[in-house]
Amino acid sequence: MLRFRSLGSGSSGNATVVEGRSGALVQRLLVDCGLGLRQLQARLGLAGLALDQIDALFITHEHSDHIGCARALALRERIPVWMSAGTYAALGEPEFDGLLHLACDGEAIDLGSFEARPFTVPHDAREPLQLRCSDGASHLGVVTDLGHASDHVLRELAGCHALLLESNHDPELLEASRYPAFLKRRVGGAYGHLANAAAADILRAVCHPGLQCVVGAHLSAHNNRAELVQAALAAAMGWSPSDIGIAHPLSGTDWLSVPLG
Repeated sequence: MLRFRSLGSGSSGNATVVEGRSGALVQRLLVDCGLGLRQLQARLGLAGLALDQIDALFITHEHSDHIGCARALALRERIPVWMSAGTYAALGEPEFDGLLHLACDGEAIDLGSFEARPFTVPHDAREPLQLRCSDGASHLGVVTDLGHASDHVLRELAGCHALLLESNHDPELLEASRYPAFLKRRVGGAYGHLANAAAADILRAVCHPGLQCVVGAHLSAHNNRAELVQAALAAAMGWSPSDIGIAHPLSGTDWLSVPLG
């Protein structure tokens, strides 16, 4: 059994718990940790969890809304941490007291009740990685920061039964925003963040009958609206807009089960 819960998704901070169960074995991976320690503790509490129930931590890239309190959490609770060599270098190679593991594209991380397979994505970070998690029967794609979908990204997302997928901005809202020109170019560029239509194109490319759970993530607070995301992603799937979940910046999502393949 595989399930997941966003604790919050957006520029104010990103964190997602992925939980796998196999018999009596329950393992939980925290994907990104872009919150303060007290805030993380509070949001885990709402999910029915405590800090010491996180078994592993995966950092997708070095941006502050993803790294947050990762080092403090790892050292306090003695939690192993995975990140790419590029992310570690971009952070200045801080000391993790033996808890650090370097992750690579395509090299699966065995977590006991499930595995997490990192894959590279186009984003303006040193060596960003996103994840495909699987317990063998169910497959979950977690893709929250990328500028466009490379062929490699589409291959990694093919066959997933659930997707937590970035749908960051509406181009018209971005263009009309108060963002300075350089930031508009960055957000809307090939190594920035996905527009709603681009996220919808990914869904069209990977859609199959087993994909039954789609959640829009990393929505811009200024340049997007949940209803625009739901309309775009639902059209790509042939669903009703209400069938598309939204990972809210402060409340994330409820627990969501990954359908069986």
